[in-house]
Amino acid sequence: MGLSRLPALFLRRGLETTAAAGPPALAVIRIPRALQLRQERAPGRPGSKGPQPRLSRPGRLLISARRPQLSQPAGLTVGRWESATLASRGWKHRKALGDYFVIERSQDEAPALGAGTPDSGEGFQALGLEPALLEALKVAAPSALRPTTVQLRAIPALLRGRHSLVAAETGSGKTLGYLLPLMQRLLHRPRPSPGATRHAVAKPRGLVLVPSRELANQVWAVLEALSPTLDLSVRKIGGGHRRSSSIRTQLARAPLLDVLVATPGVLGMALKRRQVTLRDLSFIVLDEADTLLDQSFLELVDYILRKSPITPDPAGITPKAQLVLVAATLPQGIGQLLDGFTELGRLTTITSSRLHHIMPNVAQRFLRLKGAAKAAELLQILKQHAKGGPDPMGAVVVFCNTSSTVNWLSHVLDEHNIRYLKLQGEMPAALRAGIFQSFQKGFRDILLCTDIASRGLDSIQVELVINYDFPLTLQDYIHRAGRVGRVGSVVPGSVISFVTHRWDVDLVQKIELSARRRKCLPGLDTEMKKLMN
Repeated sequence: MGLSRLPALFLRRGLETTAAAGPPALAVIRIPRALQLRQERAPGRPGSKGPQPRLSRPGRLLISARRPQLSQPAGLTVGRWESATLASRGWKHRKALGDYFVIERSQDEAPALGAGTPDSGEGFQALGLEPALLEALKVAAPSALRPTTVQLRAIPALLRGRHSLVAAETGSGKTLGYLLPLMQRLLHRPRPSPGATRHAVAKPRGLVLVPSRELANQVWAVLEALSPTLDLSVRKIGGGHRRSSSIRTQLARAPLLDVLVATPGVLGMALKRRQVTLRDLSFIVLDEADTLLDQSFLELVDYILRKSPITPDPAGITPKAQLVLVAATLPQGIGQLLDGFTELGRLTTITSSRLHHIMPNVAQRFLRLKGAAKAAELLQILKQHAKGGPDPMGAVVVFCNTSSTVNWLSHVLDEHNIRYLKLQGEMPAALRAGIFQSFQKGFRDILLCTDIASRGLDSIQVELVINYDFPLTLQDYIHRAGRVGRVGSVVPGSVISFVTHRWDVDLVQKIELSARRRKCLPGLDTEMKKLMN
């Protein structure tokens, strides 16, 4: 009888008997081997070789993700050489749309107010400030309850008169940190004689150079508040003054002025027209130095510095004017930019431990969205913010990368009857003047703007920053996020960022990894020796 005619039962039993007597049978392949290996290597599977996600535990979180297994407890830090499974991993794929994660707030107080800083009167007096400055400070800034960490270090150093670099996180009190000691130095120096000239030429004894007219107005306002009790004359000249007569009119009011606040463009024009001279300077400050030393301003700043007495003469005599650079972020190779103006060995560096770090007192939320969905998401956030409750809510700043996006969003908000202010660099000077001051005073609680409002401007009333367009660099992200959580802020701050492009995801992953490791952002080194190379 042929084998094919045997019943199936006897066939199965015969094969089982043969398998038991002979060599072991081959295993049945139920899934392809390639797929099996891929599953074994997948993160989270037992025995996998890839990075293991940490399951969130009850309690406070450092990173809270939409997928709980990707969250990170507040008590856990990823080591420098330890791999981490990011919540933003895979965000370059369209399947990630709708995903999100949050860098949670780990402390309530701004890090610039370090533990153990002394109270106002005793603290500032111990730094070497005279009674006249202390009285002016009480009148001008009664909210300055105690010196911040950067003020504790900067004020004594600047009083010694050396060239200095002050680098600290946004909102840490750098403006008062350099104005107070420099104004005290002016009180001890005699004013020069006016001299006989046909046309009055302004001869400032101090110069504060800033990149925007909004920041010029802000610094000038602080000086105006301090100067009445000190009998010092302060003036400002900002952009938008193209006519020679308007600049001369501003400067002619006080030809022997003590402190001049200016933007590079208008000051360079005044120097070329011989409406101002810098030969009597006692100090020159480059506020937001990273912007002023950028290619967009570098040529003008170089011209201004060469017109000022900050460099030693060939005989080796000590320079007459003190150079002070102030910034919240620093570019690589800053030493090469300063070459020819000062010896790096004579530059006193004053830095903060939180420089180039994610601020721990600001909650930061990242949303993965399609570009077409951003406007609807923004409207929903603004409407929810307006319905926050009976208590007064803080203001909102919405950042865009271009002026055209600001203008387009303004039409969207108009259609939904949302009141706002807008600020962008292409606006005429007459329209742009005073917009940020109106926002600071609370005439509107929503500001649409470009990065022109991200650097140096005081915004203690801001509660929420929205990155409608994700910033192009990590430096820009630091400055935008620095509009909230500042020293003296009346409300806790948070940041919401819309992530739409693949290149946005690259920056988001760097931010998330630095937060998980509690390290400074990659590429923004805090070591001055490396920055000087």
